[in-house]
Amino acid sequence: MRRAAGVVLVLAALSACQGRHRWVGSGQTASGGPSSGPAIAVLDLSDGVPEQSGSGWLGLPGRSVTLEDLVKHVETDGTRADARGFLVRFGARVGLGRAAEVGALLARLGKRLPVWCYADDYDNALLYIASRGCQKSWVPPAGGVDAIGLAAQTIYFHKLLADELGLDVDFLQVGKFKGAEEPFTRDGPSPEARQSLQSTLAALRTDWLDGIRTGRPQAAEAVLEDGPYSAAEAERQGLVDSVGYFDDAREALEHATGAVRAEVALGPGASGGQSSGIAEALRDVVGGSMTNQPVMIVRASGAITLEGGGPLGSDGIVERKLSRTLSRLERDSDVRAIVLRIDSPGGSALASDLLWHELMDLRAKKTLVVSIGDMAASGGYYLASAGSTIFADETSIVGSIGVVGGKIAADHALEKIGIHAETFSAKGDDARAEARAAYESPLLPWDDPTRDRVLESMRDVYRLFLERVAKGRGIPVERVAASAEGRIFGGREAMTRGLVDAIGGLREALGKARELAGLGPDAFAGVANETTGILQVLTGDDDGDDTKASPVDLKSVMPELSPFVASLAPMTTHEPILCAVPFALTVR
Repeated sequence: MRRAAGVVLVLAALSACQGRHRWVGSGQTASGGPSSGPAIAVLDLSDGVPEQSGSGWLGLPGRSVTLEDLVKHVETDGTRADARGFLVRFGARVGLGRAAEVGALLARLGKRLPVWCYADDYDNALLYIASRGCQKSWVPPAGGVDAIGLAAQTIYFHKLLADELGLDVDFLQVGKFKGAEEPFTRDGPSPEARQSLQSTLAALRTDWLDGIRTGRPQAAEAVLEDGPYSAAEAERQGLVDSVGYFDDAREALEHATGAVRAEVALGPGASGGQSSGIAEALRDVVGGSMTNQPVMIVRASGAITLEGGGPLGSDGIVERKLSRTLSRLERDSDVRAIVLRIDSPGGSALASDLLWHELMDLRAKKTLVVSIGDMAASGGYYLASAGSTIFADETSIVGSIGVVGGKIAADHALEKIGIHAETFSAKGDDARAEARAAYESPLLPWDDPTRDRVLESMRDVYRLFLERVAKGRGIPVERVAASAEGRIFGGREAMTRGLVDAIGGLREALGKARELAGLGPDAFAGVANETTGILQVLTGDDDGDDTKASPVDLKSVMPELSPFVASLAPMTTHEPILCAVPFALTVR
């Protein structure tokens, strides 16, 4: 009991402390940026603006910004005198219904000050929000805009239940347009149900199009339902205003408004917020640094995804988690050098590019050396190319500079077991509109125009991949292209081709990092992302239940296939374009 009481007292004491403000403006140093003067207020809506936030550790409030939080901010905090503009960061998907409300709230803020928005990629709902509520929209180079139109899908189980399983299906209905029982009593929609759903979709489509056209009159109507578009194409079509990273958007808004700093005003990391206050108080108690180690090893192992999760589990490199680790190391003045240890077959193209940008930014400020383990292939090599020096073993697998994409559609397989899927387009009886709006659906194969559109986006990502490697390695794009198109190499051949700098393992990489940072050969090295338990929660590096453990240990059940399954796992999180090794590769 005494020990438990002691923990509670520590938590209470930390909660009572007011943590230092966390500034994220231009000119920020490891000791913090300016704490006064005109500011950009950052609204972090990356968790999707849910209706309510789940409970956190020990029953503490969750960190997600709810719709209620946003409303309160618009009504009260949005009036602060030192604000010069708002920068909104989107992330998780938002339902179309909430999208209208969020767009209206941001439009209200926009009547006071400029509102700029950033998203890693825009789906129909985020495009709608940005068009209604943002004066300027940004998307990163590897992102895109899924302006694909609206559609709905229903699944019918009657044949499976009645004919295959022999079950008695007995439903009653009041109202001929109800239709709720039809998945169990029919093998397709009734005329009344079809009419009801399509009329609803048509009305939603009208509002959706009107909302986008109001904010983006320069975008042709045909463009709004003919995506997906790469970032560059979306900018050309007038769907976004600028292609760049979040910090590019922040710096541009600061410059445009005369702000000298940026403050997280809403969301994780907000100054004055409960979780950040506890974390900052803990940093004060322990002396301001959570490491006190000049060299830090960052492990990056497994498939690369934006947020983890999916039916195949979340083990691997999760962009949002690794980005937090890199950001923390960048701010820590005690850390002089970072060694990134990579073992990855690749994964999400978007997550790879976002992490490459974070690593290049880190490299500009501190020593960054890369050590390749078994593999740095495709997206794994995308990350590795950001290192100032790259080490690989002779038996490391390096390269696979290329892009793969696609999906598996289950409609024909489901038909064989008595399940029928029906797609309804908001444009009515338009087969092309159905295929385009449902292009991410696992229930419908791509038609030729959709396949061509995805291939065009993949080609843009491939060109970007070549450019990123060329910039990171400091060599011409033509030299990278000669080793690209998906080819893989052993460590030594990779070195002759300029893809790595030296043969060696983690020990050699640590030695080089110490040398480049001007440290002695005995400078201590720690592991950056091993914090766990209460310390992880209090220091803000906890990711709660963002990632779920896989229900099946793939490595034990099917060890030969696990590399293939892992590299393609991002497809289960609706990412059709990957920088991943598209085959199982096990070297014994």
